[in-house]
Amino acid sequence: MISEQALVQILLLLGAAVAMVLVFQRLRMPPTLGYLLVGVLLGPYTIGPVLDSQQIRVVAEFGIVFLLFTIGLSFSLPQLRAMRHTVLGLGLGQVVLTTAVIALMAWLAGLPPAAAFVVGAVFAQSSTTIISKQLADQGEEQSRHGRLGIAMSVFQDITAVPFIVVIPVLGMAAGTHFGAEITRDLGWALAKGAAAFMLLFVVARPVLRPLFHVIAQRRSAELFTLTVLLVSLCAAGLTWSLGLSMAFGAFLAGMLLGETEFRHQVEATIRPFRDVLLGVFFVSIGMLFDPGILPGIWLPALTGAIALLAIKTVLVVAIGWLAGVELPTAIRTGLLLAVGGEFGFALLAISLEANVLASDIVQIVFTSVLLSMAAAPFLIRYNHVIAGWFGRPASGSGQARDELGSLGPLQDHVIICGYGRIGQSVGHSLEQEGIEYIALDLDASRVFEARTAGEPVYYADAADPAVLDAVGLATARLVLVSHGDVAASLRILRHVRSMRGDLPVMVRTRDEGPAEQLREAGATEVVPETLEASLMIASHLLLLLDVPTPRVVARMQRQWTNRYRLLRGLLLGDSPVTYRQDEKHGDRLLPVELPTDSPSVGELLADAVPRTVAVTALTRAGQRNLNPDPQTRLEPGDVLVLFGPIEELELAQRSLTAGRRKSSR
Repeated sequence: MISEQALVQILLLLGAAVAMVLVFQRLRMPPTLGYLLVGVLLGPYTIGPVLDSQQIRVVAEFGIVFLLFTIGLSFSLPQLRAMRHTVLGLGLGQVVLTTAVIALMAWLAGLPPAAAFVVGAVFAQSSTTIISKQLADQGEEQSRHGRLGIAMSVFQDITAVPFIVVIPVLGMAAGTHFGAEITRDLGWALAKGAAAFMLLFVVARPVLRPLFHVIAQRRSAELFTLTVLLVSLCAAGLTWSLGLSMAFGAFLAGMLLGETEFRHQVEATIRPFRDVLLGVFFVSIGMLFDPGILPGIWLPALTGAIALLAIKTVLVVAIGWLAGVELPTAIRTGLLLAVGGEFGFALLAISLEANVLASDIVQIVFTSVLLSMAAAPFLIRYNHVIAGWFGRPASGSGQARDELGSLGPLQDHVIICGYGRIGQSVGHSLEQEGIEYIALDLDASRVFEARTAGEPVYYADAADPAVLDAVGLATARLVLVSHGDVAASLRILRHVRSMRGDLPVMVRTRDEGPAEQLREAGATEVVPETLEASLMIASHLLLLLDVPTPRVVARMQRQWTNRYRLLRGLLLGDSPVTYRQDEKHGDRLLPVELPTDSPSVGELLADAVPRTVAVTALTRAGQRNLNPDPQTRLEPGDVLVLFGPIEELELAQRSLTAGRRKSSR
């Protein structure tokens, strides 16, 4: 039976965790920092209630086990093979170089080799949670630097696996020099890791898929959950019995299940256990921190944080630049990855338990990583500004200028910003209609394949004004922004509107959230992808329910005209759809020509037209003026294009042509 003290501690832990995570979410900060603060407040170094650290650590270890299990689900062997040429090389280079450089500096500062190695490994980690969340808030998760930064940070999580295997070995060999003995121990640990890998992949791999097929056929969520827990903990127990970390076995089990069709359901099943236990793990990490020694360690901790940020940024920039990434993008990626990460705390806890690091060094390293994570939102938020200090990319715009120069002058063409699935579909449609277009994209492999196929696609940043100038913005007929990067779309709109206020710009978004912001920035039309998908699904649904086709088409047309300004601007006339009488409502366009004897001739536009309708255009002597100035004086023969409800349009038409004064003003 549970003791009263244990119950009190559980309630205390849960209550503090709920309150702190709620506060941090309201502040739009990572919950990880909230769990760490709970650990500090309920730890042995602060006044107030104290949790039993030994019991917390026993439970917390399973948080790392399930975290590595879910990471393994995302990195099956086929996925790792697909990544080997890009992220694998860049990510591995970043982790190895950062670990080596930091370890060398720590060793020169007086730390033993094993301890210096652990400090380097801790500093090499970055926070995937902070990076992905901050980029999503800024709308940069699909940008070139965003995709590269997230991919490399996720790859860092994989590198924690060999560190988890190696660090306990370093603890067992503490006090020895890096010679034959520790080399033998490391070799033996790696051999046992390889044996566990082969055992699971040779013996368990053929069994898992049939097993989960049988379990899934029972259609029991309870049985499926029990099976997932059993498989993950059996693999963890196997590696533990070999003297390795349980987390390593869980990672291998995740990789095995990641190859099956059950991967997503397994991840959804394990996520609640992982999140709760991982929260407990970070609470246990926070309990290691002693705020009382902060006055004595703030200088080395601050120095460590600055070194972490600076060294990782420089190394990532150098690796990216050498790999062919343009310098500003490499700088922005480096700023994303400069921060410390949650796995650094995990490695710290393992090293402390293995007696590789002394407690005072753990406090300094812990504080350094924490300070870097606190600086993360600012570095990521202003990564574009900081990169701008080092100049603009010359490669994209220069390449575009050089290649366009050989094509000759462009006239009345379409500029497509982003050549993904939507950009390609639009480009092919334009090609079939004989309309020239130029496409820009930052995916080098996609650009290479498109150029090989003979398509006019160029590797360049469409958000760069120099690039847009180079691809003929001054003579373009239309600009389409087909990617989902809202921040980049806003920059494109600002430049287009500064040069071509009359140029139509169509922007695609994933949902309707940023639509109004984009329209205010100058987008002629914003097309939300989720809206179009929902309308198409609704139309098919209604047709399957035997709703008459004309009624379905009419409903779709009303939805479109209510949301899109271009479609609301349809002139009255014969419609291919037979509307019911109660459907003949909504806003329309109506052209009205002023006769010579109209009493509105000579009046200001603002005084002549009722406020219940809008004037979208004024045509005079063959010249069409969009959104005319309300202070324009009307002349005979002017054609006013009015927009508004049908009834109000009819009243305005009679008033302008027959001279009856408006009563609705």
